[in-house]
Amino acid sequence: MAHLPVMLDEVMHWLAPRAGGLYIDATFGAGGYSRAVLGVEGARVLGIDRDPSAREAAEPLKAAHEGRFALAEGPFSLMEDVIAQAGSAGADGVMFDLGVSSMQLDEAERGFSFQKEGPLDMRMARSGPSAADAVNGLERDELAAIFKVYGEEKKARRAAQFIVRAREDAPIETTDRLAEIVARAVGGKPGRIHPATRVFQALRIFVNDELGELMRGLAAAERVLKPAGRLVVVAFHSLEDRIVKTFLRERAGMTGGGSRHAPEPEPGPEPSFSLLTRKAVEPSPAEEADNPRARSAKLRAAARTDAPAWPRGDAAVAGAPPYSRLLELAS
Repeated sequence: MAHLPVMLDEVMHWLAPRAGGLYIDATFGAGGYSRAVLGVEGARVLGIDRDPSAREAAEPLKAAHEGRFALAEGPFSLMEDVIAQAGSAGADGVMFDLGVSSMQLDEAERGFSFQKEGPLDMRMARSGPSAADAVNGLERDELAAIFKVYGEEKKARRAAQFIVRAREDAPIETTDRLAEIVARAVGGKPGRIHPATRVFQALRIFVNDELGELMRGLAAAERVLKPAGRLVVVAFHSLEDRIVKTFLRERAGMTGGGSRHAPEPEPGPEPSFSLLTRKAVEPSPAEEADNPRARSAKLRAAARTDAPAWPRGDAAVAGAPPYSRLLELAS
C-alpha cells in the first residue's frame, strides 16, 4: 500500500510554503511532505532522515526538482549543520512527522513490530546498540523504568522480571520471543491491543532516544528558523505531544503567572514563538477512515518571532535511564 502522509493538507496550511522559501523536512521518510512543498513553484526543501532507506525515496525528488531538493542523512537535531552546509542563513519553515514510519514497521528484518518475526533490532539509523542489547544487558529496574516511562505500561516491573528470568536461559534475540515473554507477564483480554504493544513501543523510543532527540530537534528548529518562519509538528504519542506542547507554550511565554499564595515568577527570555494553534489540531474523520495511522495524530504549529533563541536546556527524560546507559552496554 502506498505511503500516505498524515494530515498533509493541514501541514501545508500551517506551513504556508511560498516561492523562494527554504523548508526543512526534518523527518523525510517517504517524502510526502517534501513532495507537497516542492509543488510550490520555486520553493526549496532540505530533507533529513537518519534511516538510510530514505535515500531511495529521495532520488526521484532530486531528479524532478534539480537544485531545489537535497537529503541529509542523520538525526534532525543536527539541522543547523545541514543549513550551514547548504549555505543558507536560515529556514522559512520546519516540519516534523514524529515516530516510526509504516515502512519501517512493514520490514520484518528491522524488528520494530511483533506482528512479524524478525531480529530484535528497532534501530532507525541501522547503527549503534539495538533493542536486543537493551533487553539482554540492562538491569531489571532499568527495564521497568523504560517500560513505565516510555510505554506507560502498568505492569512494567512484572514484564521486566519475566524478561530477566527468560534471558538467563538464552539471550532474547527475536521479536516473537520477546512478545511471547511479555504476553505471559502482562496478560490481557482477548480483542484488546496485544499485551506486548507498550513494551515494544517503549524499547523503540529508548533505543532511538526519540524523546531526547525531539527536545534537541525543537531547540534546533528554534535556532534555524527566520523571523515569521513556521514550525509544524505532527505527533502520534502522548509523550511526544506533551513535549511539543510544553516547548511551544513555554517559548510563547505561556507559563502561567503567580497567585495570591505565590509571587509572580521572574521574567524569562523574550518569547521566541507565537502560537498558531491554541490547541492540537486533529485529523478529519474522513482521513481517519482512509488512513488508520492518522487516528492518534495531533498537529501543533507556531511562528518564529524576532527574539533570540532561548538557552539550550536539558534533553533528559525524567524517570528513565539516559541513552548513554545503552551506549555503555555496546562499548
